[in-house]
Amino acid sequence: MKIEIWAEVTCPWCGLGSHRLDRAVERFEHGDEVEVVHHSFPLSSSFPVGEIFSVRDALLRRHGMDASQAEVSTRRIEALAESEGLSPYKVLDNLVGNTDLAHEFLAHASAEGRNREAWDAIFRAYFGQARPVFSLDDLLDLGQQIALDREGTRRALTEHRYQRQVRDDAARAQRLGATGAPFIVVDGKYGIPGAQDSDGLLDVLRTAWDESHPLTPGTDDDAPVCGPDGCAVPAHS
Repeated sequence: MKIEIWAEVTCPWCGLGSHRLDRAVERFEHGDEVEVVHHSFPLSSSFPVGEIFSVRDALLRRHGMDASQAEVSTRRIEALAESEGLSPYKVLDNLVGNTDLAHEFLAHASAEGRNREAWDAIFRAYFGQARPVFSLDDLLDLGQQIALDREGTRRALTEHRYQRQVRDDAARAQRLGATGAPFIVVDGKYGIPGAQDSDGLLDVLRTAWDESHPLTPGTDDDAPVCGPDGCAVPAHS
């Protein structure tokens, strides 16, 4: 089974949604047969490159939230994350900026076979440690933590080798029906918008699995059978 999740690096619901998906897969009876692949859904391309803002400032600029509204909204997410095992999870006391380069970094890491490691590392750095993940140096340091070659990563990012791929990733999510992030697709059939709870995600995984693994008749003709008229046992018993 393949599960794809589209996310924005600095979206708090995306970090929480990724965590909830992990918990659902851990509880899933066939979790060892599940492949989870992360994709990019950039939402901050309108921010000027090289500028960083406080979350409070960004919420005011983009959503018109005053200080009290920002406090209520973000502290709620932080409390949810803590209750589900993500602590610390820094949302309000954090910074935001243009994440286009971060997504190129994630695409490069994925091409190097480190999709999961890179996404886990960037969420952990940003939400767990409130570390900036916007500049080239920020991303080169992060890459070293997951054993990416620093100079190879530098070349990939300065050449913007994965810029087109990031755009294509987001465009594919939109074709599949995504209007925001996170967005999850299970086995190419089930699209799940938003950070659904792990119980709901687990239900979808089980449904998708049952549909793709229908029961087949056994080969033992003498096996006991239950039908609409009751249960029968082999005649020779």
